[in-house]
Amino acid sequence: MNQINNLPYLKEKRRSLRNNLTPAEAKLWNALKNSKLAEIKFRRQHSIGNYIVDFYCPKYLLAIELDGQIHFNSVNIERDKKRTEYLNNLGIVVVRFENEKIFQQLNLVLEEIKQNCSNKRF
Repeated sequence: MNQINNLPYLKEKRRSLRNNLTPAEAKLWNALKNSKLAEIKFRRQHSIGNYIVDFYCPKYLLAIELDGQIHFNSVNIERDKKRTEYLNNLGIVVVRFENEKIFQQLNLVLEEIKQNCSNKRF
């Protein structure tokens, strides 16, 4: 089986993204790190294939993407669609949140994340 997670050529890019989180990513990471959310383990800036997802839970095959203004143009909407299709084909569920929701409704975001994990059937 070919390795698709954390490919070596993306290591520096992942490191750079982890060291330069957006304010929304930093806020959500603070709520997820160290398995704070229902003892669910998340990774930040995890690569799968050629894509780097903001947060990833390998146990539940759940990717979380945060969308700021840069995501709301036709080019990036199409890129995000292709990324989601690729991840879905691997059995990974992708949940997207707008940055503003992280700041205004973090508790609802965390509940939705937990719900996505509890809905996973193995």
